This record gives sequence, structure tokens and C-alpha cells, in this order.
Amino acid sequence: MLTLIQNGEIYAPDYLGKKDILLVDQKIGFIQDRIEVPANFVEITVINATGKMIVPGFIDAHVHITGGGGEGSYKTRTPELQLTNATLAGVTTIVGVIGTDGTTRTMTNLIAKARGLEEEGITCYAQTGSYQVPVRTLTGTIEDDIILIDKIIGAGEIAIADHRSSQPTVEELAKIASAARIGGMLSGKAGIVNIHVGDSFDHVELIEKVIDTTAIPIKQFYPTHMNRNPHLFEAAIDFAKRGGYVDFTTSSIPKFFEEGEVKCSLALKRMLDQGVDISQITFTSDAQGSLPDFDENGEFIGLQVGKVSSLFSEVRDAILQEKIEPELALRVITQNPAAILKLQQKGVVAEGKDADLVILNRDDLSIDTVFAMGKMMVKDAVAIVKGTFEQ
Repeated sequence: MLTLIQNGEIYAPDYLGKKDILLVDQKIGFIQDRIEVPANFVEITVINATGKMIVPGFIDAHVHITGGGGEGSYKTRTPELQLTNATLAGVTTIVGVIGTDGTTRTMTNLIAKARGLEEEGITCYAQTGSYQVPVRTLTGTIEDDIILIDKIIGAGEIAIADHRSSQPTVEELAKIASAARIGGMLSGKAGIVNIHVGDSFDHVELIEKVIDTTAIPIKQFYPTHMNRNPHLFEAAIDFAKRGGYVDFTTSSIPKFFEEGEVKCSLALKRMLDQGVDISQITFTSDAQGSLPDFDENGEFIGLQVGKVSSLFSEVRDAILQEKIEPELALRVITQNPAAILKLQQKGVVAEGKDADLVILNRDDLSIDTVFAMGKMMVKDAVAIVKGTFEQ
């Protein structure tokens, strides 16, 4: 299967200028100034991308693919992710996590859903465990999960600084990080520990104590929700200046911003203004997690669900509203998560890499076309491939 995309401006995410891209089955075969189709050639799909931007497929490294929530009893369990939730948002690679409920949301569910999404056309990985410590794994140990299960690339999300966490000790967190690190080393995977950071003023102190008292490096940890309140965001700046990764959550509601949550696009600008290296920053959606909704009087009226679509929306705002260069803003959902998670075929537009591409309209940065593993999933902003139960 051959697809030729002509005359698009490539942001790889580094700016490469106007070039043609030839997709060969699931890979990017060639990137050249001009690729001509010979007369009497084999069947080839040609797409005119004049006036459009071509960027890497987006990576969402924190999604509750089997559903989340449940914190308001059984009826508040959120639904599973559907294929077009991702593809219409330009997301071609996902990392699934469990979250608060490690009892009715299990590792077997998570792996089965990850494989189902891959059968439907996108790439999907998973972290082993949930909020709880000891970590509830698939095989019995974190190392075995990472080494033996192809889809499992790390551990998490382990909860700290939160009333819903298991209140892990420094020693317990160090052992989790060590197990994930060894599993990653022996399997060639990232083996990173995804950390849910709650509202407590403890912030990331537990991680810092592990770093200060053991030989485990700071980049073994991947803390998320670091924009959830002003004091945690300030701690995030300090953590990043120590060399750590920081991840900001894009799914939100107006009430959260009123209470001090830092909007991701603004958080990115403030981080860069503070001199934090762009390679340490990512965005994730926390999609399918539950979001409490309130009326104008602050009364609870129900739940909303986090959306994958929030991911690029915040990157778009970073470019259009915060005036961050596209080459930088795009990195937080492409090159950076690919590097942090050792997804070597993802995150960049380059020959030999997976053919995960998003074509954006230049004027308003809206999503026009999406390719996942060389297959067109979205055309003219309409999903042309749907999930099994979306027909």
C-alpha cells in the first residue's frame, strides 16, 4: 500500500520545509523535495497537502482506556475509550493506565483493551499497576510484567500526595522504581514509574526523598497532574530544574481553573520562561477519568469525562494564544513522550519511522487528516475508520 502526500509543510516536529512524503505500508518510506509518480505505476493514493502542516501522530501517555472514575460509587464508573475518541483528536499512540480502582479495573482488562485498540488501528501500550501499593501486577512482579508482556512498558500510575493513595513509604516507592528500572533494562523498555500527584502539600517530596537517599535517578519517575493547583505547579518548576520530567493534564473544567489549576498552554509558557528544557515537559489527557461538574453556586451536579481531544487543544492554544513556536509546542505530545517512554518508532516524521501522521489546516491548526501505521483513519475531519462498536 502506497500513499504519497505532496506539498505539505513538515514539522517533524523540527521544521523541514515543504516536502513530499511517501508512505510504504506502515512506514515512512521517503521524504524528498519532490516525488513524482511514474507513468503506468502501481496503484498509489496521492494527497495534495498544499497549505497544510504535516506533523507526527500525537502520543497520549496517560489514558484510562478501560474507563476510570467510580469514586462516587459504581454508577460513576466512566466508559471505555472508543477508537474515534483518539483518531479524531490526532492521537495515534496511547498508553493505558488504571487509576484509583485497582479492584474492578484489572491488568487483564487493560491488556485486552490495549490489544483491541491495536486491532482497530492505533498503537497502544500499558503501565502495570494502579494507585495501590503493593502494586497489583499481571504476572506477580513488576519486573516480570515489563520483561514478559510486550504491551507493558513501565509501572503506574502510583498515587502519592493524595488521600486516595496507599500512602507509600520512601522504601516502598524506591523498591517499585528499582523493579521497574531493572525490568526496563532487561527488556529494552523505558521501565519508567508513572506517578499520580494529588493535591496535598507534600507535592513530590516522596520522589525527592527516594532520589536523595538511593542511587535511583530522577528521570526514573514520570509525575503527572503537575498543573493541578498553583502550589504544585511551583513545585513542578523546582522538580524540573533538578532534572526531572513533568507532565501536565489537559482534561479539565472551568471550575478547576477558577480554583487555581494552571492551564496547560500557560503552564508550558511559564516553564519555558523559567528556563526549563522543553525535552522534560509533556502533556497527557487523563482521558476517560471522571471530572466533577458544578453549577454556578458551586453545587455538585454530576460528572463529566476527560477527553483525548483536550490534548491537542492545549497545544493549539500554546501556539495560537501563548505564541510558542510550533516546533516547541508540538514536542510535548510527540517527540518528548516518545523519548521518555523509549517508543523509538514514534514521535517524529522521519524515513523508516512508523507512518503516524496528522495533517493540519494551516490557518486555524484544525485537524484535517490522520494516518495511523500508514492507514488513513480520518479524512476531511471525518472518521473513515470506526471502532468495532461505533458502526
